[in-house]
Order: sequence, then C-alpha cells, then structure tokens
Amino acid sequence: MQKITDSVKIKYLLLFLAGALLPLAFSPLNFYLFSVLSPAVLFYFLLSASPRQAAWFGWWFGMGFFGVGVSWVFVAIYVFGLSSIFTATLLTLMSIAVVASFIVLQSYISVTFIKKFNITNKAIILLIVFPLFWALLEWFRGWFLTGFPWLSLGYSQTASFLSGYAPILGVYGVSWLTALSAALLLMFFLYSKTKNKVLVFLSFIIIWFAGAGFKQINWTELKGKKIKVSLVQGNVEQANKWDPDKVEKRKKTYLSLSKKNWDSDLILWPENSLTTYYHNLENNFLASLSRQAKKNNTDIILGLPVLDREKRQYFSSLVSVGQSTQFYHKNHLVPFGEYVPLASILRGLIAFFDLPMSGFTPGQYDQKLFSAAGQKIAPTICYEDAFGEDLIRFLPEANLLLNASNNAWYGDSFAPHQHLQISQMRALETGRDMMRVTTNGVSALINYKGEIMSRSPQFKAHVVSGMVQPRTGATPYVLWGNNPILLIIFFGLIGSFVYQRYSE
Repeated sequence: MQKITDSVKIKYLLLFLAGALLPLAFSPLNFYLFSVLSPAVLFYFLLSASPRQAAWFGWWFGMGFFGVGVSWVFVAIYVFGLSSIFTATLLTLMSIAVVASFIVLQSYISVTFIKKFNITNKAIILLIVFPLFWALLEWFRGWFLTGFPWLSLGYSQTASFLSGYAPILGVYGVSWLTALSAALLLMFFLYSKTKNKVLVFLSFIIIWFAGAGFKQINWTELKGKKIKVSLVQGNVEQANKWDPDKVEKRKKTYLSLSKKNWDSDLILWPENSLTTYYHNLENNFLASLSRQAKKNNTDIILGLPVLDREKRQYFSSLVSVGQSTQFYHKNHLVPFGEYVPLASILRGLIAFFDLPMSGFTPGQYDQKLFSAAGQKIAPTICYEDAFGEDLIRFLPEANLLLNASNNAWYGDSFAPHQHLQISQMRALETGRDMMRVTTNGVSALINYKGEIMSRSPQFKAHVVSGMVQPRTGATPYVLWGNNPILLIIFFGLIGSFVYQRYSE
C-alpha cells in the first residue's frame, strides 16, 4: 500500500513540474518546445487513468501551470491592492485553483468520454479525444463567467510555424494543433514499430510545415500609404495613480513627451493616462490639447474615465482629440478590478475590493470605430484584446488595431509580456497592424504577421515611434470567428465515437 502511495506522489510531482514548465513556452522566454512536451506528459498519465485519477492528474498539472503562469495576480493584490500578505496569498491561491479547475474538468471529461463510449483505440484517444477536449475547455474558459482566456496554449506559438493557422482558426485552433503535436510526440515514443514511428513523424512534419506555408499567405491587402504613429509611455506610478495631487504632473509628463512628436499622424496615450473625469478637462486641458493637435495636423487618442452625470455611471474610456472628438467606452470589464461582482456583499471585506474606480459600467457592445489620421481604428482597452471573438466585430471595416493598457498593476512579472503576446495573436488573426500603448511597458508596434516592429523598454518614460500600414480585407477568422474550430471539435468527437462503435 505504501508503494502505491509513493508511486502516486511521484506522478503528482511529475505532473506539477510539467505544468510549471509550460509557462516558459510563453513570452518573455518563448521556449515553445515546452508547449509540446508538457501536455504530452499529462496525456501520458491520462492514458491509463480512471476518471477520478484523471481529475487529480489535471489538478496537479493545472496548479503547476497557473501557479507559475499567473503568479502575477499576487503582485496586483499585495503591492497595489492594499492587502496584507496573508490576504494576497490566499486570494492568489484561490484564483490559481479556480483556473486550474478547468484543467481538472478537461482531464476528467476526456477520460470519462473514453470510458463511457469504450474507446480503446490509442490513436483515436491521443489524436482526437485529448487534443480536442483541450481546445474545447480552453474555449469554455474564455467564455464562462465573462471568461479568462489567459495562457491559452495557442498564444505560445506566435513565433512558431503553427502561427500560420491563426488567421484561419484563431488562437483556439492553434491550441488544438499544439496539443495534437504533443499527442504525436507521445505516440512517437510509445510506438515500437518503425513504420508507425515514420507515419507519426511525417504527420508532425506535415502539420508544422503546412503552418509555415500558411504564414506566407497575405490574407489582407494594403490600403493607402503608411502612417506615422507615436506611442507615449509615461511610466507614471501605479501607487498614486488616482491621487488628485498627481494629476497635474501626469498631464505635464504626457504633454511633454507628445510635443516632441507633433510630426506623427497619430499619437496614442495609454488606458487612464489621465485620472480625472473627462468633463473636468473638456474645456481646459483637452480643448488646448485639441487645438495643438489640429495645428500640427495630428490626432491624439488617450485614456481617461468618463462620467455620465445624469445616470451617475462612469466608464473606462478612450477619447480622440484633434480633427474630431470621439469616444470608446470599455465593454469587457475585469472582474474585481473594474467592477466587483456581488459588490453589496464583498465591498468592505477586503481593501482590494474597495479600490478607486472599481465600479465601472460596461460600454455598449456595438460602438463605432475611431476615425483618426484618415483611418478606421478598432479600439480595445487592456484586457479586452484577450477576446479575439469580440475584436472581430470591428472588422473588416477597421484598417488598424489599437490596444491601450495599464500593465503597471503587475510590476516586473510575466504579465506584461504575456499580454504583449496576446496582442501579437490579435494581429495574426485579423491580418492588421496593432498599435499597443501601455503605462510602463511593454508598448509596441506589431505588424499584421504578429511580428514586433519596435517596442519600449519597461519602467521608463519612452515614446515608440514608427510606421504602420493600414490594411483591408478579411482573414477566414474575421469572417467565421471560432465557429470552424468548434465544428472540428464537435465532428471530431462524434467521429471518434462512431469509428469505435463500427470498428468493433
């Protein structure tokens, strides 16, 4: 009995370590080989597991994966959330456990599916069941309770050949193909016959080199000339972000950095770069800024809160000044950061739930594009660009993508780099250049192939200036969204059941 217990402990340890290595496949390290190796370890143990064992295997893998991958939650809660180290640790562990539960569910359901329909063919299990349930539960995680699509496996492939599938199937399709690659790798080591090994190896090569081929396709076309863009990274302190005494300093910082770039067609400031309501600035600072922009034939888009004084609702917004005044109100808010679910119960319990501006109202879903610098621009604010299925509502009309973020919440952690990689995936999926401006980094100009053209250093006041190319047309993902990968999942799982039943 003791032997069995020790054996199980070793399995749990191996799974935890495999999960903990998986975040290394993502930015900033980009060791994307781990995106194939780590899931292969989980699949290996799931092959011989009961549903109950599978749930435990998924738990330890998930805790390792998200324990390392989203450890930055602690920084937001403890350093900037005004919480004690005990409270911050407890809330971080709870957050990690909640996200890890999706790996538990994925493991449990996939093994239950195999047992329920008596699927014994190892190739069917590895090539169809495990990869498709991985993609399905990632999609579910990105949708359930407003969604948390962070660290979807496909994001790790922005620099690999598999990124060629992004304009066709989106990030969840790339996740499926990455998980399928993991399954093929495992099969290569499990098979003993040379013939089978060769078939598996060729399948792996075909998938990856087909992706390389798709990368050569230009799904969208040039529209007019390039425009010059400047991303203004003010590097203002997060700790006193909402301090009224610091507002004047913030205004001077962003204005000073912008004045050196009046030759740009478009100047961008990050999310909540100004931390006072729009109506307080409308007739003074913003009016003056607008006049200067017009004089220099440029447009400025900046972030600040907007108050609806009649309804007493306030929004996290972007506003353009210069040739015209336009607004975009953030639609997809961050739970507990920008609004508090069950606020009447939770507010007052923990300081983190009482942060300034944690009661934003979501903007309408069907807002208009920004028209600036002669272009149609699809706006997202911070966390919103993690939802590719929402962004494509602006396309194919939009010529450029804009994400304005405040990553200062997460300090010197993985989070800003992971978020940058998410923006790269949005550029890939839509075939559009992305302009990403942040509070203290990483700000970047990303081309339509998901490649970073220029970027800022972190934790420094900096302006990223460069040329972006407006584009027109629609990728398959823009036209169909996540529907193709969901259909692949549906018919793949149905097909595995039918194959097993009629091959007996």
